[in-house]
Amino acid sequence: MTKPSPKEVKAMTDVAGVPADAETAARIANSIGPAFEGFAPVAGTLPFDLEPASYLLVQNLKVSK
Repeated sequence: MTKPSPKEVKAMTDVAGVPADAETAARIANSIGPAFEGFAPVAGTLPFDLEPASYLLVQNLKVSK
């Protein structure tokens, strides 16, 4: 998989039920880009795939004590 564009990130977050605005989608695409570039040589050989929609979900979790 290649580095996702903000438009692709927006579509993925919408499908995952964690909608993000255009600015947030752009920030997610920019911040996960290096991970996609780093994994490019082994893409398709690992037992998982990078999925940016969960990034926003994790960022929105509240910490409970």
